[in-house]
Amino acid sequence: MLLYPSQDDLLKKIDSKYSLVILAAKRARQLHNNKQALMLDSYQSKKNVGKALEEIKSGDLVIDPDSITK
Repeated sequence: MLLYPSQDDLLKKIDSKYSLVILAAKRARQLHNNKQALMLDSYQSKKNVGKALEEIKSGDLVIDPDSITK
Protein backbone atom coordinates (compact mmCIF):
# COMPACT_ATOMS: atom_id res chain seq x y z
CA MET A 1 0.00 0.00 0.00
CA LEU A 2 1.40 3.34 -1.03
CA LEU A 3 0.88 6.07 1.56
CA TYR A 4 3.48 8.70 0.71
CA PRO A 5 3.71 10.05 -1.86
CA SER A 6 0.15 9.34 -2.88
CA GLN A 7 -0.61 7.64 -6.14
CA ASP A 8 -2.76 10.58 -7.25
CA ASP A 9 0.12 13.02 -6.75
CA LEU A 10 2.48 10.76 -8.69
CA LEU A 11 0.06 10.32 -11.59
CA LYS A 12 -0.05 14.10 -11.97
CA LYS A 13 3.68 13.95 -12.78
CA ILE A 14 3.74 10.71 -14.83
CA ASP A 15 0.71 10.01 -17.00
CA SER A 16 0.57 6.19 -16.78
CA LYS A 17 0.95 3.70 -13.95
CA TYR A 18 3.16 1.50 -16.13
CA SER A 19 5.60 4.33 -16.85
CA LEU A 20 5.60 5.27 -13.17
CA VAL A 21 6.52 1.73 -12.10
CA ILE A 22 9.27 1.39 -14.71
CA LEU A 23 10.81 4.77 -13.86
CA ALA A 24 10.71 4.12 -10.10
CA ALA A 25 12.21 0.64 -10.50
CA LYS A 26 15.08 1.87 -12.68
CA ARG A 27 15.83 4.72 -10.28
CA ALA A 28 15.64 2.40 -7.25
CA ARG A 29 18.22 0.14 -8.89
CA GLN A 30 20.49 3.14 -9.50
CA LEU A 31 20.16 4.16 -5.86
CA HIS A 32 20.95 0.62 -4.75
CA ASN A 33 24.12 0.50 -6.85
CA ASN A 34 25.32 4.04 -6.09
CA LYS A 35 24.46 5.48 -2.69
CA GLN A 36 25.98 8.91 -3.51
CA ALA A 37 23.55 9.65 -6.35
CA LEU A 38 20.82 11.21 -4.18
CA MET A 39 18.79 14.03 -5.76
CA LEU A 40 16.99 15.39 -2.68
CA ASP A 41 18.41 16.79 0.55
CA SER A 42 16.24 14.57 2.74
CA TYR A 43 13.86 11.65 2.28
CA GLN A 44 10.97 10.33 4.36
CA SER A 45 11.45 6.81 3.05
CA LYS A 46 14.36 4.57 3.98
CA LYS A 47 13.82 2.24 1.01
CA ASN A 48 15.10 2.95 -2.48
CA VAL A 49 11.71 2.59 -4.20
CA GLY A 50 10.21 5.11 -1.78
CA LYS A 51 13.12 7.49 -2.41
CA ALA A 52 12.58 7.16 -6.16
CA LEU A 53 8.87 7.95 -5.78
CA GLU A 54 9.71 11.01 -3.66
CA GLU A 55 12.07 12.20 -6.42
CA ILE A 56 9.28 11.79 -8.98
CA LYS A 57 6.84 13.72 -6.79
CA SER A 58 9.32 16.58 -6.33
CA GLY A 59 9.78 16.84 -10.10
CA ASP A 60 13.51 16.07 -10.00
CA LEU A 61 13.04 12.71 -11.70
CA VAL A 62 11.21 12.71 -15.04
CA ILE A 63 10.96 10.35 -17.99
CA ASP A 64 12.11 12.79 -20.67
CA PRO A 65 14.31 15.67 -19.42
CA ASP A 66 13.74 17.53 -22.70
CA SER A 67 10.01 17.81 -21.92
CA ILE A 68 10.63 20.14 -18.97
CA THR A 69 10.08 23.81 -19.74
CA LYS A 70 12.27 26.23 -17.86
